[in-house]
Amino acid sequence: MIIYGKNTVKEAILAGRLVHIIYIDSKFTDRAILNLIDENKLKVIETNKHELNTLTDNGLHQGIVADVKDYESYSLDILFDEKNKNVVILDKIVDPHNFGAVIRTAEAAGIDALIVGSRGQAKITPLVAKISSGALEYLPIIEVKNLNNAVKELQRHNFQVIGATLDGKENFNLINKEASKALIIGNEGVGISYLLKQNCDYLVKIPMKGQTNSLNASVAAGILIYEMIGLFKKE
Repeated sequence: MIIYGKNTVKEAILAGRLVHIIYIDSKFTDRAILNLIDENKLKVIETNKHELNTLTDNGLHQGIVADVKDYESYSLDILFDEKNKNVVILDKIVDPHNFGAVIRTAEAAGIDALIVGSRGQAKITPLVAKISSGALEYLPIIEVKNLNNAVKELQRHNFQVIGATLDGKENFNLINKEASKALIIGNEGVGISYLLKQNCDYLVKIPMKGQTNSLNASVAAGILIYEMIGLFKKE
């Protein structure tokens, strides 16, 4: 898989991802990354901006592109141990910018995994990897065939499932922050699908004081993720 951008490539190297080859603009001067490449004895091809533009479909590559091992999908089983977990479920997020941004926020907040469906969902692409700015290296992505079945399986393992909706009534203060939790973020246009919404233990919403009644999916996810894990909780 092709990835690009300074942070994305740097984190792939630091995380130990298999790097087949790195393409660098002949004018690339970031000494820290060049030293990292040398230390790991990675194969490098010097090229030009035009060739890098072609490799990345004119992505914002910052003069560095890497061909790396594909990102694998994990199983739900990684969540079922004795420790409490916090996960985020994406219900048909189709915009790769939103997908990448949620990955970045979730990893920064210490979320244990991201669960996505295998259909109707943005896939892990070079653009998603770039938007995640390296976070993709550290956040397990669990891809399932059926999100409803996944939610039921989480509930069987004592997860509290929280749906983010415009008509949510519950307050996060009612939710046990010490328990395992799964936050569902719905599709950019229609929100959480009907059946998935019915399976939620709680439905919450973000208070709105302005004239608009909704937020970008990744922005909403960021607010709710930090609320869910209680990092804003006052001592």
